Amino acid sequence: MKKQNNLLITILPVISILMLIGIWLFASSQNSELVPTPLKVWDRLLLLFEKPVSGYNLFGHIFVSLRRVIIALIFSTIIGILMGIAIGWSRVASKTIGVLFELIRPIPPIAWISIIVMWFGIGEMSKIVMVFIGTLMPIVINTYTGIKMVDHSLIDVADTFQATEKQLLMEIAIPSALPSIMAGIRNAIGVGWMVVLAAEMIGAKEGVGFLITRGSEFFDIPLIMVGMIAIGVVGALLSAGVELLERKMCPWAYRME
Repeated sequence: MKKQNNLLITILPVISILMLIGIWLFASSQNSELVPTPLKVWDRLLLLFEKPVSGYNLFGHIFVSLRRVIIALIFSTIIGILMGIAIGWSRVASKTIGVLFELIRPIPPIAWISIIVMWFGIGEMSKIVMVFIGTLMPIVINTYTGIKMVDHSLIDVADTFQATEKQLLMEIAIPSALPSIMAGIRNAIGVGWMVVLAAEMIGAKEGVGFLITRGSEFFDIPLIMVGMIAIGVVGALLSAGVELLERKMCPWAYRME
C-alpha cells in the first residue's frame, strides 16, 4: 500500500501538467487567436532566440529579472531576519520597530511604485528597491512569528541550567524559528518575482515583465504566453531550490513526512 501511495504521489504532478495542457488545447481549439496553441507558443519561443527582443533572448530576459530579485533578496533577507529577531525577542523593539512595521506592512508593494519612481527614476535602482520592499515583509513577519512561537518549555529548561540571554537566543530561539524563517524566504521569492515583473512593465527595456509588455503592445499573444510560462517555470524552480535548502538546514522539520 505504501509503495502504491508513493507511486501515486510521483505521478500526480505529471497528471496535473497533462490536465493543464489538455485545458490549453481545448481553449485554443475554441479561439486560436486569443489562446494560441502550444505549437504556436513553441514556434514563438524559437523565434525569440533567432530574433532577440531588445537585444536579449528569453534566457537573457530571465537573467536580468533574476539578477534584480537576487540583489534585493540578499538585502531583504539580512535586514528582515535581523528586524524579525529583534521584534520577536525584544519588548522594546516590538513596541518601537514592531509598531512602525505594522503601520507600513499593509501597504502593498505595488503602491510604492509611483513614489519610488519619483525618488529613484525608472532605472535599475528603482526596480531593486521595489523588490526589496516586497520581499522584506514576509521575511520579517515569518521571522518574528517563529521567534514568538518558540516552545517556552525549552527556554525554561535552559533557564534551569542558567543559560545566558545570548545562549537562549542563539542556541534555542533562532534554531527553533529556522523553519519559519526559511518559509518566509520562500514566500519572499514568490513576492519578489511578482513585484519585479510589475516594475519591469514600467520603463524597462529588458526583463520578463518587459517581454510581456512588448507582447501586449504588438498583440503578440504567443510572446506573452512565452513570458508567462517562463515566469511559472522559474518561480517553481526557485521555490524548489529554497525547499531543498530548507531540508538541508532544517531536517527535523521534515522527519514527520
